[in-house]
Amino acid sequence: MAGRIQDRVAVVTGGCSGIGLATVQRFVEEGARVVIGDIDDGRGTALVEELGGTDIATYVHVDVTSKDEVDALFKTAKDTYGSVDIAFNNAGISPPEDDSILDTDLDAWRRVQEVNLTSVYLCCKAALPYMIEQGKGSIINTASFVAVMGAATSQISYSASKGGVLSMSRELGVQFARQGVRVNALCPGPVNTPLLQELFAKDEERAARRLVHIPMGRFGEPSEMASAVLFLASDDSSFMTASTFLVDGGISGAYVTPL
Repeated sequence: MAGRIQDRVAVVTGGCSGIGLATVQRFVEEGARVVIGDIDDGRGTALVEELGGTDIATYVHVDVTSKDEVDALFKTAKDTYGSVDIAFNNAGISPPEDDSILDTDLDAWRRVQEVNLTSVYLCCKAALPYMIEQGKGSIINTASFVAVMGAATSQISYSASKGGVLSMSRELGVQFARQGVRVNALCPGPVNTPLLQELFAKDEERAARRLVHIPMGRFGEPSEMASAVLFLASDDSSFMTASTFLVDGGISGAYVTPL
């Protein structure tokens, strides 16, 4: 039985861990061939073998803040598998030095903006010409629930970067809709990924403050986000573009959370 994205070609950044890894695995299960962009070369090489070899997946080392490397990532997808049908622009960071605006220095601000926002601009800029030429394509950009509401625990540059991702996704979704390209923003709530686990390890109290605000009473799982990305990538969401797709355990819908 064919999968929901059978024979389509997907590019996933940040594909070696967390939401990106879960999405790569789900895409392959659903029939896609995947180009994985990341900086974890050891994991990337092993992952290709786990997924079934280079007929199914290709790993590319990519600094997502470098235009040349991002362009090469998408060119690899086209040259290797013949098209660029799906782009999941997911790479991002959430370093502990990104805190209150009063405490976050300019270097930390700029680093987060480059990795979280400029990279999405570069990936969209690289993917769009292929998709426009094909007359079809789906771009999914990872934003966050903090793009639509204030975070209980401040990460000023992270929040600002994700707001930028959301706004850019809306604009691109509108601009390219009649050329067959859909652009949507995935807005996860807190997810049980290495980023969150690192935050718990370094500041358990700060991380725990996130949990109390989730009506469902737990963190999301990467596999749950992958299911949402698959929906946005597939024809099941064919009448959706420029959307804010919240998968947040109810955070954005809650005025107060009962304990």
